Amino acid sequence: MNGPQLSELPDDSEQLGPYVSSLRRRALQASELSAVRTFSDGFLIRFLRARDFDVELSLKLLLNYQRWRRESPEISTCLSSRSVLGLLNTSYHAVLPQRDHTGSRVLIYRIGQWNPKDWSAFQVFRVSLMTSEIISTETETQRRGLKAIFDLQGWSLGHALQINPSLARKISSILSDSFPLKVRGIHLVNEPMFFRPVFAMIRPFLSDKIKQRIHMHGADFHDTLSDFFSLPILPPEYGGEGPCIQEACQNWTDQLLQSEKLLQQIASHPTGDIAIIPEDSLISEEVKTEQHSEE
Repeated sequence: MNGPQLSELPDDSEQLGPYVSSLRRRALQASELSAVRTFSDGFLIRFLRARDFDVELSLKLLLNYQRWRRESPEISTCLSSRSVLGLLNTSYHAVLPQRDHTGSRVLIYRIGQWNPKDWSAFQVFRVSLMTSEIISTETETQRRGLKAIFDLQGWSLGHALQINPSLARKISSILSDSFPLKVRGIHLVNEPMFFRPVFAMIRPFLSDKIKQRIHMHGADFHDTLSDFFSLPILPPEYGGEGPCIQEACQNWTDQLLQSEKLLQQIASHPTGDIAIIPEDSLISEEVKTEQHSEE
């Protein structure tokens, strides 16, 4: 059975067991994860599905994810939707309620709604991470991946100055090989000429596969987006027949707020695998229990 067929199996399928065990064994042998005791099956399956059950590639992805979390604490340790609620309330970001015809999740980012005087690029990037963490728990998204539409209307020099080479590398690493999600397509609309220098900064860090999946639509996107997305799922602002963009943004903002506790747990967890309680937490719980019994 090949990778795509394995992806269709449920998490508890016996046929997935050998792949999960192999990835767990390899991960626990990795020197940089020497302090980790174990990983849950569900967590490992995310990485296996993202790489079509190729254990070697899944291990690389898992190690990259752990490395990224360690090296970018300014973003990874604060996944609070309330901390960026003002930005979310501008209708900056939506995950559309319906999947596209291939089953992919469809994300929209409206760059013009981001005022760089109010919100740093790190805070804006944090929104993407919160969404990524939430949708990566969805089995259907693990199988079908995501497509993103970046609306660059309103892109300004102020935005461009926020993107330095270091941040460009971090954005690229998430897109390419540091997050357990399949990126099926990146669509840029309304991109101005002076966005190109920033894109040129990001592009070298992207994998060839991701580069091939980037589509620039310009201002005439109404004619071309429909080649990639069915009209019933897209908001009217993007030539579709689905809910308006403000409604879609509000619905996803509500979803992020409802996931606040989950996101905080992921951010504070050593590996992000919240199905496994960190050992120091177990120790503190034992101490609490002993203290309680003594009282």
